[in-house]
Amino acid sequence: QVQLVESGGGLVQTGGSLRLSCAASGRTFSSYVMGWFRQAPGKEREFVAAISWNGGNTYYADSVKGRFTISRDNAKNTVYLQMNSLKPEDTAVYYCAADRTGQWRVVVITDYYKYDYWGQGTQVTVSS
Repeated sequence: QVQLVESGGGLVQTGGSLRLSCAASGRTFSSYVMGWFRQAPGKEREFVAAISWNGGNTYYADSVKGRFTISRDNAKNTVYLQMNSLKPEDTAVYYCAADRTGQWRVVVITDYYKYDYWGQGTQVTVSS
């Protein structure tokens, strides 16, 4: 069992930055693939970024590549999403997710249905 608590969302102007945090409980956090998804009003939930258990592998959606950075600190049971050069189209509720299988395959880590645990979501709003 893993519980995820997200924080760091807010309102920022175009070009600004935010850092999201996801604090996880559970002894097995270090073995989980961790991901970030987002959902804008009227749109489907979409993949943003994922990171392997040891941080050695990361994968990003094309829409955020070069602007967002995912990282994790297993000693603190926390995963982060650093968001730079934010655009209005980044506005969404951002969700942290955990995949207990730990599989590192694109078809798995980008699939909403493959994740076992989810945070409550945190709102990110980018104003023009």
